Amino acid sequence: MKKCLQNMIIKNKKIILRVDYNVPILNGKILDDSKIKLTLDTIYYLLSENCKIILLSHLGKVRNNNDKMKNSLEPVAMHLKALLNKENVYFSKENYGVEVINRVNSMLPGEILVLENTRFMDVPNKLESNCDAQLSEFWASLGDIFVNDAFGCAHRAHASSYGISKYVPSCIGFLMQKELGMLNRLVLHPIHPFTVIMGGAKIDDKLELMENLLPKCDHLLCGGGIANSCLEALGFNIGESLATDDAKVIKKIQDLLLKYKEKFVLPLDAVVGSTYDPNFAQYKLINKIIDNDIILDIGNKTLQKFSDIIMNSETIFMNGTVGAYENVKFANGTKELLKLLKISEAIVVVGGGDASSSVNNLGYANAFTYTSSGGGATLEYIAKEHLIALDPIEEEEKEVETLDM
Repeated sequence: MKKCLQNMIIKNKKIILRVDYNVPILNGKILDDSKIKLTLDTIYYLLSENCKIILLSHLGKVRNNNDKMKNSLEPVAMHLKALLNKENVYFSKENYGVEVINRVNSMLPGEILVLENTRFMDVPNKLESNCDAQLSEFWASLGDIFVNDAFGCAHRAHASSYGISKYVPSCIGFLMQKELGMLNRLVLHPIHPFTVIMGGAKIDDKLELMENLLPKCDHLLCGGGIANSCLEALGFNIGESLATDDAKVIKKIQDLLLKYKEKFVLPLDAVVGSTYDPNFAQYKLINKIIDNDIILDIGNKTLQKFSDIIMNSETIFMNGTVGAYENVKFANGTKELLKLLKISEAIVVVGGGDASSSVNNLGYANAFTYTSSGGGATLEYIAKEHLIALDPIEEEEKEVETLDM
């Protein structure tokens, strides 16, 4: 484990805290504040030690000045102020320069200063995303210690995550510790039988994850675009369904299907749409798919097959959804799958953006053992057991117990 916050001497220090507050905002209102709430344990701990907190986060994609207009962190800072019920949470419209230095130098213990979106520094020269050394060193100069609690973007080497830790004593916060500890214990070293459920759109981005998990799992249940690509690799007609068109990827899938044929579980039936009619929805067996069909959900026979395996599993990792659950006509498969997971007695870990969103949106937010806050970072860590943003942070001299907060 990397050096942890609770083992650092931080009393009365200036702390640079990197969090992931990349939350959905509509008309200035935050639609889901779960990412903010997950960092409160770290913030409360820092405040209990009389620290000054300089808080950094990105928000959205910032490619031009128009993107800046809709991706300011000011609404997030005000929401954090309300959650903490503290008056001394402030927002800086700048995140670089003399004005920032002056604001930091005038801070009192117990105050929190939220700097503007770090990705504003990507316009025009991508200084944040390219981990510019001067920018990294400037942000590092604002504090005494850097705390990285931004698990959701720890798979990227940006100035505000990777860069800062090269210039100032650094550690990981409580959320980061919990994420790494839970993934290590529940997914990388699971209790068997271990079942993996993989769905979502593109198999191209998940091949490495599949290759890593297949030797460890007992079953791999496939849905969505993942299943479509596997079915196509086996010679099934999938119509106009979403699937890879990369010949190398198809060959790799065929190799995996052959090597781990006893572990793959593919759909037997589906609910399909049609290229001819946006309102079309029909149940079909997989071997009855025709050229204009679009596979958009799994059917009841598939759910029954999945159910038998789920009910006999000790650990389950779910990544992605098995259908286009946002459309009510194609939501049944994902809904019924989540219901099965809830009533199972297995340890259930949900990871990845789509899977986590489906859990929250369909009313299962607190139903499972653990729901990871990361999307790409979760998958990167499971695939490689490594997150690049943490590389410059020193390792703990002794083992640290997993935080179960």
